[in-house]
Amino acid sequence: MSGAVARAARLPGFVNVHSHAFQRALRGTAAGGDFWSWRETMLALAERQTPSTVRELYARTYREMRAAGYTAVGEFHYLGAETAQAAADAAEEAGIAFVCLFAAYARGGLERMRQPSVTAYLGELEALRGRGITVGVAPHSVRACPRDWLEELGRYADREALPLHVHADEQPREIDECLAEHGLRPIELLAACGCLGERTVVVHATHATGGELDLLRDAGAAICACPTTEADLGDGFLPVIRVSHRSIPLCIGSDSNVRIDPFEELRELEGIGRRQSGVRGVYETQELWAIGGANGAVALGLDRWAEIDVDLDHPSLDGVDDGEVRAALVAGCGADVVLDA
Repeated sequence: MSGAVARAARLPGFVNVHSHAFQRALRGTAAGGDFWSWRETMLALAERQTPSTVRELYARTYREMRAAGYTAVGEFHYLGAETAQAAADAAEEAGIAFVCLFAAYARGGLERMRQPSVTAYLGELEALRGRGITVGVAPHSVRACPRDWLEELGRYADREALPLHVHADEQPREIDECLAEHGLRPIELLAACGCLGERTVVVHATHATGGELDLLRDAGAAICACPTTEADLGDGFLPVIRVSHRSIPLCIGSDSNVRIDPFEELRELEGIGRRQSGVRGVYETQELWAIGGANGAVALGLDRWAEIDVDLDHPSLDGVDDGEVRAALVAGCGADVVLDA
């Protein structure tokens, strides 16, 4: 006897703006300590990656994303140019739109992550573009890129009309080190180096001050929040209310992939805002769907991304009227409500 066909709703897919797919292998194995001790475990894992392990692990991770409702991913890739093609191939296999946010790394980290010069970095980026891989400029952070690199990368991204993504204000130590070296906070330094603009995405901004948020607003830059990872790593809370008051565009990322569930990312983002303000409905339903989808597409420079089908007969939607489906999805559903593509 054949099973009943599920009633489905066709909805916009979600866009995962910030992923480090190899970190999926750390799920459940890196508890304890703080961000910096976790980072040592993460770097040890990164050192072991090869094109073949990337091809296999990323395909599995991207399939998990696709099953959860993400139909596009920005892979913030700092495992070296030789594995970038493997990541792109894995995305093609999984059926997810792919943007390689190829990381510029001048200092720190692992040798495999670093380029000898900003010119060498741009040569590697151009080679990826030449292979038909969609790319973005990605200075890893103000820790990894000195001022002259940031200035050159800002000019290049502007000249080539490419997205520029960068980690900033994730951890207090990062801010302290930036102040010690430059006399500026991370987002202030990015502004001074010409790295803020309408195609800029600052990842995390967890500890951004009001002044730094003003810089993002004035530049038309966006923030990528990764609430499940920020919680897992003890980063802190995005200042959601101050971001909302400034109308700074938001998008989401699964980052370390400790969880792959866009509904949870959006619900946690809204929940942070409610806890900070004591008010429900910080973002309207349509705003949350834009954060999960259209804003992310803009952040990655994508014109299109696939839709998804949602199971209207799923138990978590029991009793929900058709006109309330989108609100119910972000309020109380998980990724298992998405039907297989």
